[in-house]
Amino acid sequence: MKIAVAGIGYVGLSLAVLLAQHNEVIAVDVVKEKVDKLNNKISPIQDEFIEKYLKEEKLNLTATVDAVSAYEKSDIIIIAAPTNYDPNLNYFDTSIIEKLLDLISSVNQYALVVIKSTVPVGYTEEMSKKHPNMDIVFSPEFLRESKALYDNLYPSRIIVGTTKTELSHLEKVKQFATLLSEAAIKENIPTIFMNSTEAEAVKLFANTYLALRVAYFNELDTYAELKGLDTKSIIEGVSLDPRIGDFYNNPSFGYGGYCLPKDTKQLKANYKSVPENLISAIIESNDTRKKFIAEQLISRLENKENKIIGIYRLTMKMNSDSFRQSAILDIIDILKNGGVKIVIFEPLFNDDYYLNCKIIKSFEEFINMSEIIVANRYDENLDRVKNKIYTRDLYKRD
Repeated sequence: MKIAVAGIGYVGLSLAVLLAQHNEVIAVDVVKEKVDKLNNKISPIQDEFIEKYLKEEKLNLTATVDAVSAYEKSDIIIIAAPTNYDPNLNYFDTSIIEKLLDLISSVNQYALVVIKSTVPVGYTEEMSKKHPNMDIVFSPEFLRESKALYDNLYPSRIIVGTTKTELSHLEKVKQFATLLSEAAIKENIPTIFMNSTEAEAVKLFANTYLALRVAYFNELDTYAELKGLDTKSIIEGVSLDPRIGDFYNNPSFGYGGYCLPKDTKQLKANYKSVPENLISAIIESNDTRKKFIAEQLISRLENKENKIIGIYRLTMKMNSDSFRQSAILDIIDILKNGGVKIVIFEPLFNDDYYLNCKIIKSFEEFINMSEIIVANRYDENLDRVKNKIYTRDLYKRD
């Protein structure tokens, strides 16, 4: 089977590696640096499983910037392009997907086109009407940024949504689901076929629930911190209820990353004509949490003029190279507006400044000049300066 994947981000790359075990896969991206790295078996993103598979597994995988040559010969074309949330339109920016669909329509109307990018509810049906001669489906992904290939190898479920009922089309849809299942290590994966609009709703509701869970335990932590209570004891007592579970309950400075902030906002936008309270509250809770963290830090600097707050890492979670929509970025803005002097230690940066804050390259210099060291996620490098650390990371995970 010949498969093209549009986009070498964590979704597209993990799918390309997964499917290249048993199929001929060509990954497409406009960034030549990513393409060159992949052709040299170097992962453009930080993911230990992807790096291992690129080095050790025999994959039929190449990369190119030539989209036309990749798409015109493919049986399946997977779209994993970014869809950033536009706050002015209250909608995902799907322009890249539309350009890709127009291009694919001009060179190959026989391939099954699988949208993996997160889109508004009803989007796939709209695109299917616009391109009636194309087989377009939506298949939501449920991947963590630093463990995307692992989550494809051990998926919680496979979902494919379509609007068409023709037998030939449904055979293609089932074939795609089978390819994902056969490439995984996990067996007996729950597989669901549904309407594409329902599949789009699954994606947004799943991520909004995860955001809800983050917000809930963060509000629990806020209460405990202000009341002088042991957050860990409360979380343990709550989480031992099997209906709640002892997972995804580690406090943080707020949810962030590529998916949760934009997906919650998109779902709220989809509720435009539907009564709701909870979806809006999740978004508001996350904003409140970031303001609270900033206020806690400012209060610790009282009567300490010219003292510096050091930000240890901008990444949202451990083992990640991404700081997109990381909660610490908003906290930095709040602190700066409060007149606080900030320095940042972030090994991923070569620049001297970020957000008008000085990047300190030396860890020793960073810890010596910082009155308080702020860490959304703690690691062992900070053990010797525990007395300076402000973190809400209780479990050293998530």
